[in-house]
This record gives sequence, structure tokens and C-alpha cells, in this order.
Amino acid sequence: MKKAFPFSVKTSCISALLLSLAFIGCSQKEQKLPYLGNPVVENNDTIYPKIADFKFTDQDNRIVTNKTFENKIYVADFIFLSCPTICPKMTSELQKVYAVYKSNPDVHLLSHTIDPENDTVERLKLYSESIGITNNWYFVTGEKENIYAIAEKSYFTTAYKDASEPGGYVHGGGLVLVDNHGHIRGVYDGTNTEETKRLIADIGILLKELKA
Repeated sequence: MKKAFPFSVKTSCISALLLSLAFIGCSQKEQKLPYLGNPVVENNDTIYPKIADFKFTDQDNRIVTNKTFENKIYVADFIFLSCPTICPKMTSELQKVYAVYKSNPDVHLLSHTIDPENDTVERLKLYSESIGITNNWYFVTGEKENIYAIAEKSYFTTAYKDASEPGGYVHGGGLVLVDNHGHIRGVYDGTNTEETKRLIADIGILLKELKA
């Protein structure tokens, strides 16, 4: 005859299991991304840097500003259409993000050209159409100085002309995740598929934070 476990042992095991599940659930629920950049402390409040005000024009000739992304999560990068090196790979990786979130109105993508002299609104439109973009991904152009300044000062990346470089420009290869308050919450290697998977997952974490 099979011997039954004493009630107290069974109860203890079940309690431990429930406690473990509750702990795991809380840990997942409370998972948060860091805030990036050097904060300042004012009146005992820690204030992290935010993306500076900007005003650019997208592939549909619409004005794009910070307000475009108000209460939205977005991913930003810096590319140019004639780039012979990492830009095609960056855009390819970002297309994977787009494929997952293109139907979500709370997630947008923002690609800045660092070659505004050649990457006109018309060329950006043709390019976005060629890769199947229909919504929520803005390819923007503007004054070169403004694009370079926001790249360096707000997104902490590099963008400048250099005739000695392939394509004539130097720029960073990062995909920058920005939350609904304009804070940078993650930077990912735009040429690395594993980093793209991490970005997709982190957007999910920010969406939970947005809905909280």
C-alpha cells in the first residue's frame, strides 16, 4: 500500500511552490530598463537627460518633432542612402523590429539621414516604399548641422563628414531606444542579430511600463 505524505509536508511543499511562483511573477513584473546618460540631482530628484527639441521633415513631407513621439516609444538611428558599409545591415535589422511592432501605435521608428544634401524627401520616400514601409517609421532630413548636433548631444552617437571614409561619412551603428518621456533606455548594435532580439524584448518591457 502506497504511503501518503503527511498533510503538513504536502502543505509546506505547496506553499513553497506558490511562494516561488509569486516571486518569479513579481520579478518579471518589476523588470525595468536602466536610464542612460549622466543625471543631475535637483532638490533630491535625479533627473536624466532627455532628447533635445528637434524639427525635421519625413519622407511624406510631414514635419516631425518631439511631439510626434509624445507618449510613444521609439527607436532612432543615423544612416544615409548611399552608405556602402553598415547602413543596409542596420536598416535590415530595424526591419525585424518593424515587422514585430508595425501594428502597435505606441512604437515608432526614426531614421535620420546624415547626408541631407543628397537624401531628399523624394529619395527617402522612394527608399521607404522600396522596403515596404507603410506607417510608424519616419525617414527624416533637415539641416545638416541640426542632425549632427542632435546625434552627438542627445543620442550620444557620431555623425560627420569625412572624405577619407567609405561613402564620405562617419556615423555610429547604434539603434537607440527612447521611452515615452524622451529618455534613452537602451543602445543596441545595429549590425548584430542577437542585439536586435534584445531590442525587441526590451521594447516589450517598456510597453508594460507605458501601460502601468
